[in-house]
Amino acid sequence: MNTRDLEAFLAVVETGSIVGASARLHLTQPGISRRVQTLEGLLGVTLLDRQSKPLKPTAAGREAYEYGRRMLGLIDDLKTRLAPDGIISGDFRLGITPYLSEVAMAAPLDRLRETFPDLILRVTTGWPDPLIEQLRRGEIDAAAFCLPVGSEPPDEFNADPFDMQPLVVVGARAVKLPFVATLQELAFYPWIVSQDGCGLRSLLQHRFEQERLALKIGIEALGSDLRLSLAARGVGITMATPTAVEQSAVREKLQIIRVENFVPRVKAWLVYRSPAGRLAKPLGCLGDALKAEVEMFDPKPDSRCS
Repeated sequence: MNTRDLEAFLAVVETGSIVGASARLHLTQPGISRRVQTLEGLLGVTLLDRQSKPLKPTAAGREAYEYGRRMLGLIDDLKTRLAPDGIISGDFRLGITPYLSEVAMAAPLDRLRETFPDLILRVTTGWPDPLIEQLRRGEIDAAAFCLPVGSEPPDEFNADPFDMQPLVVVGARAVKLPFVATLQELAFYPWIVSQDGCGLRSLLQHRFEQERLALKIGIEALGSDLRLSLAARGVGITMATPTAVEQSAVREKLQIIRVENFVPRVKAWLVYRSPAGRLAKPLGCLGDALKAEVEMFDPKPDSRCS
C-alpha cells in the first residue's frame, strides 16, 4: 500500500473535497482523484460517496479512515523516534470549546509553537459531545473542553483536568435584580445561553428540570463576551465563570446574583487517545501551559516546556 494514496484519501475526508485535499497536499485535483481511486482498487471497496457535497466517506471509508489515520500516526511516531535530532513534526489536530478558545488557549498555543516549531497545529472548535465523537473517529488528536463537575470524559480516553471554576449568574446593574435569589425567582427572567451542546447550558437546563421549572431562553449567543455584553445591556441574565466576568470589557455594568442552593462548577479537561506516541511531549507541554494560564487566584512562576 502506498502511504501517499492513503494521505490523499485522509485529506479528502478531512477537507470534504478534492479541491481542499489538493490545496493541503499541494497536488493537482486529478492527482488526488487518481490516488484515491488507486486505494479503492487496492482495497476493493468504494471509499467516498461522490454524490454528497461535501464529500463524505462510505461506511467502508469511515473504517478505512480510522485505520489509515492510525497507520500514518505510527509511521510518524517511527520517524520521530529514529530521527537523529528527535524533531517532532507532522500534524497536531486539536479541538477546543468556544469558551476555552476565548480565555485560555492563545498563550498555550504560542508556547506549543515555540517549543515544537515543526509541528503543524490544526485547531477546530466545537462542543464536548461532537469533539468526543471526533476523537473516537480519529479526526482529531486531542480535545480541550469543560464539563459540569460530576461529569467526566469517557474512560476510553486519557483525561487530564487542568482547571476548575465556579459559575456565577450575572445581570445588568441597571436592571432591578435580587441580590440573593431563588431559581424560582430567576425563572421569570429571560436567559442568554449558548446553543444546544454547550455544557453550561445543559447544566442549567438540568437544574431547572430538577426544580420543575421552565428555562426561559431569551437569546442564544455563542461566546461569553457576547453573552455578557447582552446581559450588561439588560437583555437578560446569563451564567459565566468569574474569569470571564473579570476579563469582560463591560464588567462595570454587571452584577453577580447569588442563587440559593445553586453553586455550579465546571472542570476543564485535556482529553486524548492512548498511546500518545510522537505527541506525548506536545500534549504534556500543552497541559502544563494550560494549567499555568488558568491559574488566576494563586499564580505561580512561568515555566518553560521541556
